[in-house]
Amino acid sequence: MTIHFGPAGLGPVKDAVKTLEDYSKKGLEACEIAFTYGVYIKHDEDMKIIKEAAEKNKIKLSIHAPYWVNLNSSEPKKIQESKERILRCCEVGEKLGCYRVVFHPGYYGKMFPEETFDNIRNAVKDMQTIIKEKKWKIKIAVETMGKVNVFGSVEQIHKLIDETGCEFCIDFAHILARDKKVDYELIKKLFGPYKQWHCHFSGIVYGDKGEKHHKKTEKEEWKVLLNELEKFKDKDIVIINESPTPVEDSIEGLKMWQGLR
Repeated sequence: MTIHFGPAGLGPVKDAVKTLEDYSKKGLEACEIAFTYGVYIKHDEDMKIIKEAAEKNKIKLSIHAPYWVNLNSSEPKKIQESKERILRCCEVGEKLGCYRVVFHPGYYGKMFPEETFDNIRNAVKDMQTIIKEKKWKIKIAVETMGKVNVFGSVEQIHKLIDETGCEFCIDFAHILARDKKVDYELIKKLFGPYKQWHCHFSGIVYGDKGEKHHKKTEKEEWKVLLNELEKFKDKDIVIINESPTPVEDSIEGLKMWQGLR
């Protein structure tokens, strides 16, 4: 079993090579590039340099797509724009050598969960078709969500990947915020057959309606997660930390994991 730890965030393009070298020196093996407010790496030459630096430093790169994505909008134009934003991340991610584009699926709005599922499934299939036509190797990964009024429960995400063949991002903090607990047995049942897991993790503050905001990851939180993941002997897992101090927290998680080995 292998776990690759890394932070959410690469930072400015001008510092990217140095940043990746620094992550590698700290023992980190993953990094999720935050395109959450838009695709900020725009030039092919920059993409080539970053890809080469990631490969040299053995850092697995992924991308988080923009927050303003909703594959269940009542307005077809917004769904189309959302698909285009995710596919733009795929296009850039392919040049960067990224292996996943993580995205938030959508909101219920005034629609029932069943109709929401159908709309999101159809949009994912549309994107899958284009990715295949482009012959891109990168995969799109739908994320478990932390608020109760949005699509993205563990069961919904599992059904979506089962029907579309897309990849997934298990966000353990989001699951805790949404369900008020993390049912590891259910996660094992639903996602156990998949060998490669892309995950998010951090401390989180939540209320009745779910996620409020991320916070520093406590040692006890790392301990619980890693003890559970250790039971999955055949997995290749990436854990992206999304706390306010993602590099420091990733290093702490790595050290705790090394202590368990």
